Amino acid sequence: MTARIDHLVTVGTFSLDGGTWDLDNNVWIVGDDTECVVIDAAHDADAILKAVGDRKLLAILCTHGHNDHIGAAASVSAATGAPVWLHPADTMLWEMVFPADAAASATATTRPNALKNGQRIAVAGIELEVLHTPGHSPGAVCFSAPALGTVFSGDTLFHGGPGATGRSFSDFPTIIDSITTTLLTLPAATVVRTGHGQSTLIGDEAGHLEEWIARGH
Repeated sequence: MTARIDHLVTVGTFSLDGGTWDLDNNVWIVGDDTECVVIDAAHDADAILKAVGDRKLLAILCTHGHNDHIGAAASVSAATGAPVWLHPADTMLWEMVFPADAAASATATTRPNALKNGQRIAVAGIELEVLHTPGHSPGAVCFSAPALGTVFSGDTLFHGGPGATGRSFSDFPTIIDSITTTLLTLPAATVVRTGHGQSTLIGDEAGHLEEWIARGH
């Protein structure tokens, strides 16, 4: 069967540095009628499991470790047996949500596998390539799917600019370097499927680099 992309929006909160904000997250499911992967198990495990249905869930892939992107990962993993994958540079963020002390969290035994740059993940006859794109967080990654003409950017690149870098573990020059050297080298027609909000195109964002740098977004 032909691989496709299913889209789910879940609602919850993001918490870091003592603050909490309401927001919607994009959850992307890549696969066919038989198998799939989930990209960013955000907020609502029941909604994600319903969207997966009776397909075999091969993996739960995390673009980064902020709580709004991983909050449902352990529950979805427990329900399906699918492994969670996260870049190890974001382990500290994972442990803010799922403490290492088993007495503190019933889901603490679910530890993520380590993603690495250039790793390829097969699903439904296509491959997703892991692109390490630090800046929004140290372990932020994007998942490139050339066969589908798309990249799943998490919070690294949005419609209108780079992800936020004003909180702990983030860095503006680093995210600009990641976007410039990694994402903007993808074909201009590549669809950027983001962690929040609407999708965009690599070509539409490429012309705004100097503007982003000037405003220090």
